[in-house]
Amino acid sequence: MGYKFTKNLETGNAMIDKEHQELIQAVNKLLEACSEGKGRASMDETINFLNSYVNQHFSHEEQLQVRCSYPGLTAHRAFHEKYKQTLKEITSRISASGPTIAELGKLNKHISLLISHISTEDKKLGTFLNQS
Repeated sequence: MGYKFTKNLETGNAMIDKEHQELIQAVNKLLEACSEGKGRASMDETINFLNSYVNQHFSHEEQLQVRCSYPGLTAHRAFHEKYKQTLKEITSRISASGPTIAELGKLNKHISLLISHISTEDKKLGTFLNQS
């Protein structure tokens, strides 16, 4: 099981699309490590990278939004903050107790939320950026 960066997720902004592809690769790496019972050190490295990359990517998106006076910035930033917090909570539990079925289910649900956000809100942002 894994996620794919499809045409439906393209925003039309090269930086955002590249970072989304890298995010999906990091998610898939974590899911693979969990499903293969890889050592905790391997999982922790991937968890740390994923959380760090999400923070970096969201910061990049928000900087673009500020620069171009994106009208949806406040709501977009609120989503990002809540998303980062929940991701950190889920991955901390996976790191502490291992990849239980319940935690992997929560992680998958949370990743699906990000995919949905990309396919709707980030596409709106991409359209706005391309018109600016």
